[in-house]
Amino acid sequence: MRPRFPRVPLPRTLRSQLTTGMVVLLALACLAVGFSTVLALEGFLVRRLDQQLAASGGRFAESLEHESPPDADNMPDTRGQSEGTFGARLLTGSVIQAAVVRDETDAEVPLDPADRRTLEQLPVDGEAHSRRLSALGLYRLTAVRGDDKDVVVTGLPLRPVEETVRRLEGVEAVVFAAALAVTGILGALWVRFSLRPLNRVTSTAVSVAERPLASGEVAMPEPVAVGDPRTEVGQVGTAVNRMLGHVGDALERRQAGEQRLRHFAADASHELRTPVANIRGHAELALRTRSPVPPEVRRALDRIQSESERMSRLVDDLLLLARIDAGRALSRSRVDLTRLVLDATDDARAAGPDHLWQLDLPQGSVTTEGDEHRLYQAIGNLLANARTHTPAGTEVTVRLSAEASRIGLTVTDNGPGIEEGLLPEVFGRFARGDHARSRTTGSTGLGLAIVYAVVTAHGGTVEVESRPGRTVFTMTLPASPPDTAPTSG
Repeated sequence: MRPRFPRVPLPRTLRSQLTTGMVVLLALACLAVGFSTVLALEGFLVRRLDQQLAASGGRFAESLEHESPPDADNMPDTRGQSEGTFGARLLTGSVIQAAVVRDETDAEVPLDPADRRTLEQLPVDGEAHSRRLSALGLYRLTAVRGDDKDVVVTGLPLRPVEETVRRLEGVEAVVFAAALAVTGILGALWVRFSLRPLNRVTSTAVSVAERPLASGEVAMPEPVAVGDPRTEVGQVGTAVNRMLGHVGDALERRQAGEQRLRHFAADASHELRTPVANIRGHAELALRTRSPVPPEVRRALDRIQSESERMSRLVDDLLLLARIDAGRALSRSRVDLTRLVLDATDDARAAGPDHLWQLDLPQGSVTTEGDEHRLYQAIGNLLANARTHTPAGTEVTVRLSAEASRIGLTVTDNGPGIEEGLLPEVFGRFARGDHARSRTTGSTGLGLAIVYAVVTAHGGTVEVESRPGRTVFTMTLPASPPDTAPTSG
């Protein structure tokens, strides 16, 4: 298995990316400058050392051939030799003498076999070569032939050069680190200052994204100050302002269209109530006649009465939605939800005796503030939806729960479920679940839309979760304040 190395987190925001990129580029430039200056200085100092080595002329190494005890006439010549100058003599390819200058005097140097091989293999070409001696360290050595058929080796230490280079590297490290730190801080401030128009664009875009654009009247934010339109940020700001203008116009047109549609629905509902009521009245009157009525005429009158009643319910539902859309306040009183749930379940059990109805209620009474009639209608619509869109024998469980500030009502059935593609639109107007559930009676398609409108008008929420074999409608309402005095519903 290949070893897994931890991933280095990369900067995400544009500001951090620009700042990081600037610091990285400066770091690379500093690295290149430092590397080149170190190489240049090291080469210069080595060349100076080679010149010094050539100027010494090998006098110290040649003076080592005197084998008698040192005196004023034949002692090794250390005059003008710098501290650490190395000298050695080789005869017939073997090292016979080696010494180094210490405080203007010579001192013998212990050489191990590796040092001897290094000296013996040194090219006799008069050129300087870098070699490391175990007892002395790194040296620049040069080998020439002497007058007595021997080989004379002279060397100077590279330690001063190394110390100077290391000192330069330390200074450069400190200076470059300080430069990177200062550049990073100032660069971050400059990038932040330069991207202020882009931050304004981002704030405006976030503000638009957080607004409820799906429905209702939407107030668009003020245009963004674009600054210089020749810059990239200015061009983005100009494009965003143009986009906001188009979105604002589209939302205004949509709102105007929705208002016209609501007015039309309200006006049509008002206009339809009287003729529908007249049709129902005449159908009922015709059915009550004692004169013989042909069977086909009676069936037609029955259908007219049934459809006129359905039309009346549709008109009433449309009028209710139109009133809620217009923002008309619902009546407010303390409502006993426990009693409403009991009554609505009894009505649903009477209308659907072939279903299994289960109740799960808390011990005490659960109350809220709202319109009792409309809340009863919303609960009844949820139960009617479970009854009409599930087959006989389906178990429907109604559960009421209360917390400190919220009340929850769930209606759960084990029917075939709602088609996944219909779930986002299930609370829409005239939404039909024909492909997801079996329908036994006609439906206006406004029942769940009324549930959503009524619950929302009471400051609550309604949601649905569904899969084959389980569908749950959850209605949440605010609980009644404990100090609210009960009033008639």
